[in-house]
Amino acid sequence: MERYGTLALGRGAGPRLMASVEQAGLTGRGGAGFPAGRKMRAVAGGARGRAGPAVVVGNGVESEPASGKDAMLLSQSPHLVLDGIAAAAAAVGATEAYLCVDGGRPQRARRLSAAIAERVTAGIGEVPVELVTYPSRYVASEESALVNFLNGGSAIPGYVPPRPFERGVGGRPTLVNNVETLAHIALIARYGPEWFGSVGTPEAPGSALLTISGAVRRPGVYEVALGTRLGDLVALAGGAAEPPQAILAGGYFGGWLPWPGTADVPASGPGLRAAGGALGAGVLVVLPESACGIAETARVFRYLAGQSAGQCGPCQYGLPDISRALDHIAWRGGDERADAWMRDLLPLIPGRGACRFPDGAVGLVASALRVFGADLEHHLRHGPCPRVARAPVLPVPAGGERPATRSREPR
Repeated sequence: MERYGTLALGRGAGPRLMASVEQAGLTGRGGAGFPAGRKMRAVAGGARGRAGPAVVVGNGVESEPASGKDAMLLSQSPHLVLDGIAAAAAAVGATEAYLCVDGGRPQRARRLSAAIAERVTAGIGEVPVELVTYPSRYVASEESALVNFLNGGSAIPGYVPPRPFERGVGGRPTLVNNVETLAHIALIARYGPEWFGSVGTPEAPGSALLTISGAVRRPGVYEVALGTRLGDLVALAGGAAEPPQAILAGGYFGGWLPWPGTADVPASGPGLRAAGGALGAGVLVVLPESACGIAETARVFRYLAGQSAGQCGPCQYGLPDISRALDHIAWRGGDERADAWMRDLLPLIPGRGACRFPDGAVGLVASALRVFGADLEHHLRHGPCPRVARAPVLPVPAGGERPATRSREPR
């Protein structure tokens, strides 16, 4: 607050702020990249109906293992995120707000509780914010899973429709935004859409927080203008620590891109999608030549298959079968039957799940088959390559907890 000052949200600020966010072209920074202003307007429209006043949910769970941007933002600028919640609440007419964070980080939760208490003492913000600690599970941060949990259910994605903007927490229209998106909303409320669009590109305005890791000399979280070349981002992170062979763009719901052939690809939603990757949650992992891309993908996919909600066929049966086939190829190989089985299963998954989780998971595998084709051929014909013995590059959490439930306390 010392850096940005108090956020002024006077009477009638809501419609002006929504218009500013739309004009700025801000898209969600949690992975889906949906236009933030359009989402706000949908919630505001629902709140004017009979469903009751809106609810705002700040998503700071950050279940993507390769991402650290939300944790950094909540640690370094908690009041900017809380300003974003206040601004979003004013825009959509919310009377209730939540900030959801990883329950496995109690120290972070205590700091955020203190920041919320500071605002209450200072009389900042008309809408009270409740801090909610949340299960550490990959699918738990999907927006309908957040709504289910806040309604006292399991932290698993719900069947849609209805979507949260139609009927969310307590059956009311609910705006669910990633904490970085909320921080950008707070800045747009202060400085306007022209300021926001002074960096980036016309197709992808603004800046984004990116977690750059893997074979770089200075891994970390960087704020960059959207549209910056991938090669320049690797240089920003100190350059390659080892010769690279590929880069994972968008995290575990993103895709592999070959290196150096994609060094000129712009780091933006449109640019990365065109190349076969994704901006996603702002994750870039540089894979060195000393690592096996097939083995890395198999390890991540096994983790993803174990993180599903298990409530529909693609997750119950499809993902585990694909994982077993990919594991066989990575660590046993020597024949093509597992590859044929896996390729038969992959096109059966997309569009058939209760949520987009299985689609994203198989998209990662499909990109690996494209980019690491030569490695795949070696594994199928001759068995595992020597690089499978290398220490893993991509982070995979150990264990994992079952979906939890939350009982709503009387208010």
